[in-house]
Amino acid sequence: MGEQEQREPEAEAGGEVSASASAAAAANSSSMQRVKVYRLRDGGKWDDQGTGHVAIDYIEGSKDLGLTVLDEEDNETLLVHNITSDDIYRKQEETIISWRDPEAATELALSFQESAGCSYIWDNICEIQRNHQFSNLSALEVGPRPASEHLEASRVLHSHDESFRSVNGELRELPPVDLSNLPLILKTILEGGITDQMRVAELITQDRDFFPKLLDIFRMCEDLENLDDLHMIFKLVRGIILLNSPSIFDKIFSDEFILDIIGALEYDPEVAKVQKHRVFLKDHVIFKEAIPIKNVSVVSRIHQTYRIGYLKDVILPRTLDDATMASLNTMIHTNNAAVISLLKDDACFIQELFSRMRSPNISVESKRELVRFLHEFCTLSKSLPLVQQLRLFRDLSGEGVFEIISDVLQSQDRKIVSAGTDIVILFLNQDPNLLRSYIVQQEGNALLGLLVKGMVTDFGEQMHCQFLEILRILMDSFTMSGAHRDVLIEIFYERHLDYLVDVIASCCPPRSTRRATNSATIGRNTDVHRIKPEILLNICELLCFCVVHHPYRIKCNFLMNNAIEKILTMTRRSEKFLVVAAVRFMRTIISRNDEHLVRHVVKFNLLKPIIDAFVENGDRYNMLQSGVLELLEHIRKENLKPLVIYVIESLSDQLIKFEHFGSIQAFKLKYQQYLESAETKLSASMPDIRKKAEGRGLEKEEEDYFNEDSDEEDSVRRTKHAHHEERKADVANGSEVDDISSRPKSGGLVDYADDDDEDFNPPPKEPDRPAEDDELLKISRVKRMSVNMGDGKHTDGEVRKRQKIETRITCSKISALTSLASKHKDSLASSSPSYEANGIMGEHATHSDEQQHSTDTAETSRQTGGDCIKAMGNLTSEKAVNTTKTNDSEPYSVR
Repeated sequence: MGEQEQREPEAEAGGEVSASASAAAAANSSSMQRVKVYRLRDGGKWDDQGTGHVAIDYIEGSKDLGLTVLDEEDNETLLVHNITSDDIYRKQEETIISWRDPEAATELALSFQESAGCSYIWDNICEIQRNHQFSNLSALEVGPRPASEHLEASRVLHSHDESFRSVNGELRELPPVDLSNLPLILKTILEGGITDQMRVAELITQDRDFFPKLLDIFRMCEDLENLDDLHMIFKLVRGIILLNSPSIFDKIFSDEFILDIIGALEYDPEVAKVQKHRVFLKDHVIFKEAIPIKNVSVVSRIHQTYRIGYLKDVILPRTLDDATMASLNTMIHTNNAAVISLLKDDACFIQELFSRMRSPNISVESKRELVRFLHEFCTLSKSLPLVQQLRLFRDLSGEGVFEIISDVLQSQDRKIVSAGTDIVILFLNQDPNLLRSYIVQQEGNALLGLLVKGMVTDFGEQMHCQFLEILRILMDSFTMSGAHRDVLIEIFYERHLDYLVDVIASCCPPRSTRRATNSATIGRNTDVHRIKPEILLNICELLCFCVVHHPYRIKCNFLMNNAIEKILTMTRRSEKFLVVAAVRFMRTIISRNDEHLVRHVVKFNLLKPIIDAFVENGDRYNMLQSGVLELLEHIRKENLKPLVIYVIESLSDQLIKFEHFGSIQAFKLKYQQYLESAETKLSASMPDIRKKAEGRGLEKEEEDYFNEDSDEEDSVRRTKHAHHEERKADVANGSEVDDISSRPKSGGLVDYADDDDEDFNPPPKEPDRPAEDDELLKISRVKRMSVNMGDGKHTDGEVRKRQKIETRITCSKISALTSLASKHKDSLASSSPSYEANGIMGEHATHSDEQQHSTDTAETSRQTGGDCIKAMGNLTSEKAVNTTKTNDSEPYSVR
């Protein structure tokens, strides 16, 4: 009894504890749902309608869910609101939910006591609205999901989410994959932070049954045509892809799951019609093998790569974020690298590919597939590391890929030719020397000819631009090295450059006055007269490129073959862009500043076509006008004097009506500056000639002086002998013998007045000059003054200039001998006495001509030199200045 009595209080106590726990839970639930109801008045103030408890339940008399608020005191209904998809709800400050009630025509608000209760009601409102939207989009016979299930799921969602988390809030495990837990899994994926998303990705990867169970649910819902659950699965799969986990991607894109994953993504709730991606992949996408691939791993990766690209570009192009898009691109790049690496290591595969392409019995379709495969194979090789790329291209070159390309370029199928040019560009971008090495060989010369021919052939689709790019890379001197450089350039210039130039010349209209051109090379199975203007433009661009990169080689070709004139025939085309191209070509030629090319331009009047096109263009402000003006401006700024003179003197008449342009005015001003500079140099060159002549005379006299004997007797003897020879010459010329006495006699160079040597017998002094000599000096002074007053300019300029130069040379000899005789003096005669000496000697020469008439100029000069030597005989260091003082003449002065 006692034990029994003792147990009863314990049971009662346990009942009290249980009752208190239930009361606490009810109080907690009551506090979460406790709200105040507010109504907005017309004055803009909120009116408190009362305090009660809110719940989401079916509205009486309706199948729709709504909000009900019961007064906490008397359980009267404070608010009944039907939740629709059209209403706009707002959550404010974590405890207030407000909206506009169309029935009450005013704003209503619920103010919660607890933020958790506000969040719970808010999540349920959002879920109900989403279900309404999905139901409106479905429009199928299967009815919407029962609202009771949504309500029940929303009530337990929060509690179930907490059950899968640890004490610190970390996600421990995922809910079991079944139809009822899909909303919870979706909420965990979409609403979790970065840490939760990483944890979810890890849990999905670790759970081997996650994707099999999920896809089983998908197939079941698809069989039942349950669109609501299919839309839920679409959101779930899309959320899993947006987790951006490489390990998840490996499972998703595996052959086991990829088609079901793509099937789940067909049911996009934002698209009214179900997509048919699987039907397209199964029925319309066909995997073609140009050559059988025996490696199963390679085939699997090829399929996977295509499916990844299809999902990225077709199924989810607007949904994927940048990070996920980058991860998918990385997978594609990795798969391509793996496929190429496995195929290139299979030597039998490459050999079989090339042997089939060389087969003469191959059909056109098979050949097209093989060329496309080779093109894709070379394109995907970019996924390899750089070293492996280079090794692969070298191996392909060794297997004879360029021979196959030569055969491809001769095909009539434009698509095959386009693929062939793409392959060539891939090789050139990788290593241009591989193709250059092949071309310089004897069997490779034909490939360069095919490339040149392809440039002038109209394949359509701008393929001539591809040929232009290939030739540019081949002929690029900056990337050339080794022995192939000169050989390749030589082949191009000898065999193909003239062909390109003649193509331009033959496609331009002829003119009446045109030099004969050799166009025999035209006719290489190409109708050049129907060539598109764009092709001519590309040829001109290639020629400009060659001018820059091969200046010496192309200069020789232009000078020998007159190619510049042929190219400038494009100025006669009606297409303005071709005329501008011709101007650009001439600008490139002149920019080289090559003397030979400039002379060639001037000699053949090659700027005339440019100026003619400029004049024909008139005052139209376009590229042609700007190009020609810039060309003239370049000539002026670079000081290309031959071109400036050539343009003004030969083409200025055509430029008269364009003188309002500043460039033309500056060009003519440059020409005037050249003329003024030439006149200045001409006037300044005469004194320079005289100074040089004086210098040469002084050097000659000094050399003669030091070569003579120092014996004074020998000097006297030579002087007498000179007098004797002059006397004979005078007698022979019919002159008076008495004139000899009037000539000065030469003595010693220096007369020392206080010489202590008594044995020295100086030569006799020269007798005084007769009056006629004085007359000569006076005439000389008057003549010199007239010359100085006239600034040295004469009407008969050339004769008098030569006379002055000869006279100056003679007088410079006198000055040199005088300076040598005066050993204690260091300076030469000043400039004004030199001019006076010029006057004297010039007058002597004139006087001598008047007396003799028949004596030639050479004899006169020789006689004048003899007179100068005689006059030096009686000069001393002290009296040399005043020798002719009595005659008021100053022939020279020695200081």
